[in-house]
Amino acid sequence: MNRRQAIACALALAASPALAQQGRVWHIGFLVPSRRASAIAFTRYGAVIAGLRDLGYVEGKNFVVEWRYGDDAYERLPALAGELVKLNPDVIVSSGTPATRAAQRATSTIPIVMIGAGDPVGTGLVDSLARPGRNITGVSIQSADLGSKWFELARSIVPNLERVGLMLNTLNPAYASTLQSAWRAAKPTNTLVFPVEVRTVDDFERAFNQLTRAGVGALVIQNDGLFADSGRRLAELAIKAKLPTVGGRREATEAGFLISYGTNLPQSYRRAAVYLDKIFKGAKPGDLPMEQPTDFEMFVNMKTARALGITIPKEVLLRADKVIE
Repeated sequence: MNRRQAIACALALAASPALAQQGRVWHIGFLVPSRRASAIAFTRYGAVIAGLRDLGYVEGKNFVVEWRYGDDAYERLPALAGELVKLNPDVIVSSGTPATRAAQRATSTIPIVMIGAGDPVGTGLVDSLARPGRNITGVSIQSADLGSKWFELARSIVPNLERVGLMLNTLNPAYASTLQSAWRAAKPTNTLVFPVEVRTVDDFERAFNQLTRAGVGALVIQNDGLFADSGRRLAELAIKAKLPTVGGRREATEAGFLISYGTNLPQSYRRAAVYLDKIFKGAKPGDLPMEQPTDFEMFVNMKTARALGITIPKEVLLRADKVIE
């Protein structure tokens, strides 16, 4: 090819956005509040990468990921978000409300795709689910009836339940909607809700001492990454306190919680790849409606039930997607 032909080809390429994108390597910043080991063990984050592969993307060839892990210390997230912004990625994927808030405060221009956010409208992350606005969109795990489902399960497992403990991570802004949902679900049954505040793993034992003194008959746990990542430790403390636990994450039930009902997170996170693909192709994140969960799953841990001396009703077992023996 001579010089004139090379210039002509370059001009043609510049005039064709579709052709210009073929050789591009997309840079994705991924902000995760949990520990690296937990993030790898729980396949929900890998589901985003798998979703990109489904759409024809190849890691290392046309996209690369720069990971940042918060190690369950939410106060680290703003600095980690700042590190990612300095790298100037094409898009940032943020997991959960605290990470998304940190990313949003760090940049108003880089597109953000949130995953696993509990109440994006109530916490002020987006203007609305239909039209998020600004530089953000993604997949929400919010569902208005989750709180009532958790309390329904608690009452099914513990007959004549009068007091229910509610464990909340108040560093996660979504805790407020969880608390309100709990109050709404408990009021018609005259059940007393006893909330306990937890911010780090060091608060666990103190929280269970409070729950024991309050005489609660079951424990509902906020759908928060800290609790999911610490499922085994929480399960040990709950069994020691003879408290059946109800939560929203299946990995926590696999680790020892009694029962969970919530979004299929790997499937939900896989959908984030669709948003990434649209943004890569020129869509503005604020114009992309957020998705809400449509598929839910229930896990029951029979080993924990036996350790607690609890008989799980047949109707609950029949509804379960998986019974862990």
